[in-house]
Amino acid sequence: MNAQVRQLNYRVIFRPEPEGGYTVLVPALPGCITYGATLEEARSMAREAIEVYLDSLSQHGEPLPDDSDTIEGHIVLRHAA
Repeated sequence: MNAQVRQLNYRVIFRPEPEGGYTVLVPALPGCITYGATLEEARSMAREAIEVYLDSLSQHGEPLPDDSDTIEGHIVLRHAA
C-alpha cells in the first residue's frame, strides 16, 4: 500500500541572538525550538527539528498540524518607557 504524501507548511521565526547565531521557533509545533550559528545552519536545523517532531507525532498517532491556514500580521505599538 502506498503512503499518502501531504505537503505541510510551517512558519519559522529566526531570532538573532546577542552572542551570535539564531534561535529558531516553529509556532505550529509547541516546543519545537532549535539553534544555528548561521542563518543557513539555522534553516537546516529547523528542517531537521520539524522532521523529528513530525515523526514523533506520527509514531504516537497524533495529527500533523501545519500553518497552511495561518494568517500572519504585525502590530506596531508606541509605548512610553
